[in-house]
Parts: sequence; structure tokens; C-alpha cells
Amino acid sequence: MRPVLALRFAVLFVAATFLASCGINAIPTYEEQAKAAWSQVENQYQRRADLVPNLVETVKGFAAQEREVLTAVVEARSKATQTNLQVDPTDAEAMRRYQEAQGELGAALGRLLAITENYPDLKSNQNFLALQSQLEGTENRIAVARRDYIEAVRQYNTELKTFPGRLWAMTLYSGNEPMANFETAPENAAPPQVDFGTGAAPAGQPAN
Repeated sequence: MRPVLALRFAVLFVAATFLASCGINAIPTYEEQAKAAWSQVENQYQRRADLVPNLVETVKGFAAQEREVLTAVVEARSKATQTNLQVDPTDAEAMRRYQEAQGELGAALGRLLAITENYPDLKSNQNFLALQSQLEGTENRIAVARRDYIEAVRQYNTELKTFPGRLWAMTLYSGNEPMANFETAPENAAPPQVDFGTGAAPAGQPAN
């Protein structure tokens, strides 16, 4: 019996090694990496949203007459944070809505920051300068998180479509769906410019 048992273990070991070498674990591994990358994207967008209330209040203290711009930022933040709770990376339509909402918030912040050029006292306010620095760092972090997510999704989706991943996707992982990726509209391709001569960090490098 012992030789037979040893043979069975040997066969199982060889089979496990063969399956591993054929990428049986690649799909769940890449899926988890993509999900982790997506969590970072959400975290950084939420970080930006968390800065908005203090930023709006600070600007309001010096430029209350810019009510239309301030209101647009508040409304865009509300829409962006509501959409954030409903996103499933495998749902292309949900991802489209998410990108649209985040793009609107980015554009609204860009307009808000642009009007501060008209208020020298605001530009020299220490609280505003601190918020500006944090926002600058957050925009860089968002760019890095998006880049990492795009690469993770590319790897995951490619595995689902190519051999041997396609074979495993048709059998063991038939419930796995491709993930949607970012498709930035031209008008939202660049993050808001938040540097007012205080020294911007290089692109992709967190400033804070």
C-alpha cells in the first residue's frame, strides 16, 4: 500500500506543478491586483473630495461674491462622492458615470483655483496655501493610482482573452468578467493646475 500511496502523492505533486506552470492561478491573482489598484483610485479621489469643503470655505472668506463658482464645486463634489459609492469596475456604464463625475469635480476645482488669481490676499493666506499644497499632492497621487489601475486591468483583461488564461476563464473562472478601464475625455485629460508659484512637484510624484 505504501508504494501506491507514494505514487499517488507523486502524481498529485506533478499535477499541481503542471497546473501552476500553466497559469491556473493567474486570473485570481491579477483580479486581486486590479481590485487593490481600484481601491487606491477610490481612496485618492475621496482624499480630494475631503479637501473640498475646507477649500471652499477658505475661498469664500475672501471671495464670497464668486458664489456661482463655489456652488458648482460643492455640487460637483456631492455628485462625485455619491457616484463613488456605486462603482463596480466590471460595470462599464458605472465606470463611465464615475469618470464623468470625477471629471466634473476636477473641472470645477480648476475654475475655482483660476479665480483666486484675482485675490492676492487669498493667495497669501496660510490656510489656503496648505490646502493648495495638499490638493496638488492629491492630484499627483490620483495620476499615479490611475496609471497603476490601468496597467493592472490591462494585465487582468489580457489574461482572460489569451491562452492559457482563456482556457481557465472558460472553465474554472467562468464567472470572471473583464474590468472597465479609464477613458479620459480630452477636456478632462489634464488635472487642475494648482501651482501658484510655490513650486509644483514633478508629475507622478506626491507633493505632500
